[in-house]
Order: sequence, then structure tokens, then C-alpha cells
Amino acid sequence: MILSGCLGMGLWYRESFIGRLEALRNLQRIQELLVSEIRYGKATLPECCSHIAERVPEPYRSGFLHIYERMRKNMGEIFGQVFRENMEDCLKDLPLTEEDKVKFLSLFSDNGFEDEGMQIRSIEQSKELLQQTISRLEKENTEKCRMAVGLGVMSGLLLVIILL
Repeated sequence: MILSGCLGMGLWYRESFIGRLEALRNLQRIQELLVSEIRYGKATLPECCSHIAERVPEPYRSGFLHIYERMRKNMGEIFGQVFRENMEDCLKDLPLTEEDKVKFLSLFSDNGFEDEGMQIRSIEQSKELLQQTISRLEKENTEKCRMAVGLGVMSGLLLVIILL
């Protein structure tokens, strides 16, 4: 039981490393969809959120739908602020670090951009930051995953030997 528990803990750490990388790739895909909707679809930011909600899984889908609904009501709220609030709720349960969340949420400043070019530049800067993190994690993850499982098994064996 001790050995399998320690192995399970090592596998759990492995999955958390993989989960973070997967979540970062999803965020990067969302950024690509935003750029596509703005550049080629010529959609406003709230409309972009509505279109993107159709193409992304939960919890992102509900976040983008909430953004669209709040902006559609036209209560004088700034898009960047609404985006930040709703996306913070979506990202809170994902295996991301605070730094990852800040990089993604830096898409739109609180004062908002009316110009299509500025919106795209802002998204691409954020996308670049996430890409650097993804590249670094891809290099490190193979070794970290192997080490997490190996340490789990070895610590389990050590405990079993000590208890014998």
C-alpha cells in the first residue's frame, strides 16, 4: 500500500506538470482565435468572445459567454476589465501559476483599444510571453515527469525498507 501510494503521488505530480502545459496551450489557442476573429472576421471584441465560446471547451466557454453577455448589456463597462474579471474566474481552478495567468490576462489593458492593430499587437505580445513559457516547459517536462514518478517509487521503496 505504501509503495502504491507513493507511486500514485509521483503520477499525480507528473499529471500536474502535463496539465499546466495543456492549459497553456489552450490559452495560446484562445489567443490565436482572438487574433483570427479580429483580423479576418472584423468582429468587435464582444462578438469575438461569442464566436470563440463556440470553439473552446469549458471552463473557457462559460467565461467567454459571460463576457459577451455583460458587454451586450452595454452598462458602460470597459472590455479589458470585464475580460480580466471573467477570465480570472475561469483560470482559478486550472493548474497555472500566477505568472501564467498574468501573462494571459495582459491581453487587454484596462483602458481598452479601439484600434484593430493595437488589439492584435497586444494579443501577440501576450502570446509571445506564453510561447516562451511553453517552450521552456516542453524542454523541462520530460525530465521532471520521469523524475516525479521515479522519486515516488524510490521513496515508497525506502519507506517499505525502513518499516521492515
